Amino acid sequence: MSDTKASDGRPDAPPAAADTPSFEDAFARLEALVRQLDAGELPLEESLAAFEQGVALARACAQQLASAERRIEILLRDGDALRTRPFDVAASAEDDPSSPAARGGAR
Repeated sequence: MSDTKASDGRPDAPPAAADTPSFEDAFARLEALVRQLDAGELPLEESLAAFEQGVALARACAQQLASAERRIEILLRDGDALRTRPFDVAASAEDDPSSPAARGGAR
C-alpha cells in the first residue's frame, strides 16, 4: 500500500476506488462491446472475452444504479421527526409538465 498523500496532506484514495470506472465510462464501454459483438466479426475467443467483460460491466452499472436509487430519498416532516420515503418516479413525472409521463407519453 502506498504512503503517498494528496496535496492537502490527506492520504490518497485507495487504488481499488481509482480502478472502478464511473457509470458513464462503464456504460460507454458496454455499448462499444455490444457494437463489436453485433458486428459478428470477432473470433470466438475474443467474442467470449468481450461477452464476459460486458456481463461484468452490466453488473457494475446495475450496482451503481441501485446505489443511486437508494440515495434518492425525499425527506418529509412528520412533527419534529424526519422520515424518509423512496423516490417515486411516476409521481415526480406527474409533477413535471414537460415529462413524457405527464404528457401521456410514458407507458
